[in-house]
Amino acid sequence: MQTKAMGPGAGWRWLASAVNLGRNNPRALFGAAALMMGVALLPSLLQVLAIEFAGAGNARLPMLVALGATLVLVVLYPLLLAGFMRVVHAVETGRPTRATALFDAFRAGHGRGRVIGIGLLLLAVYIGLVALVLGVAGREVAAWYVDVWAMAQSPTPGAAPTLPGMPDGIGRVMALMLLVAMVTGGLYSIGFGQVALNGRGVGEAFRDAVAGTLKNVLPLLVLALVGLVGMIVAALVIALVVVFLVMLGGLVSPVLGAVLAIPVYAAFLVMLYVVMFGVMYFIWRDVCGAEAAGTPAAPHAGFEA
Repeated sequence: MQTKAMGPGAGWRWLASAVNLGRNNPRALFGAAALMMGVALLPSLLQVLAIEFAGAGNARLPMLVALGATLVLVVLYPLLLAGFMRVVHAVETGRPTRATALFDAFRAGHGRGRVIGIGLLLLAVYIGLVALVLGVAGREVAAWYVDVWAMAQSPTPGAAPTLPGMPDGIGRVMALMLLVAMVTGGLYSIGFGQVALNGRGVGEAFRDAVAGTLKNVLPLLVLALVGLVGMIVAALVIALVVVFLVMLGGLVSPVLGAVLAIPVYAAFLVMLYVVMFGVMYFIWRDVCGAEAAGTPAAPHAGFEA
């Protein structure tokens, strides 16, 4: 399948389209995003529960629980991503859908084998690129991160943690990681779109993803830079709002402050999910051609595993 090369302005257009995505069928769209976010938070929630169950002196059980839940999520999350892209596709093409359609990819006949396959393949590519960056340009950064992680896992009771100094080359590594995020963002968008919405096989989808990403390096770079600035601004705004609500509620009770702030923060995360995965959908739609945008969102023969 031919992939298209877009101009640099497409990067801004993808983000703007994703921000405006909620205008059609917001109940299905934001409901699916909330469900997806809830599933993504399960490993952390299970780890907190394991800490409460095991007590402060047993750090092994929480780590094992979190690791096990994360490994399960590595397999399940591609299905959720495919389901969400199908919800977005249905919303954008005016087809009826619902929030729980997010889980349709788990059912037989919806290409779940291929969805898991492309998810694992792209995860391996991402891990390989990160390992390459850290191995070539960031060995000191990797060692620093391991030290910080070990300190976080084994805090000294009654003592404030003393973080090691920033290693040399951390700016270079962060720039390279932004480049990795840009490349893998293109691969994930096109690869998952081709499997979930265009009925392509894993190998075919991966070839399309590589070709489409290489053709659109410039708009993806624009998207990465604009998205980074937008994320920083949005994070600062939501942080100020949350702090204000906590302080306002704290005049009455600390619990009231949390009650006021948590829903606002949760709403921000849901909107972030919609924008992030909406961008993926619009990348796929533009790069894979206008004819692909008309692909039925409902299951068809091409969705079989």
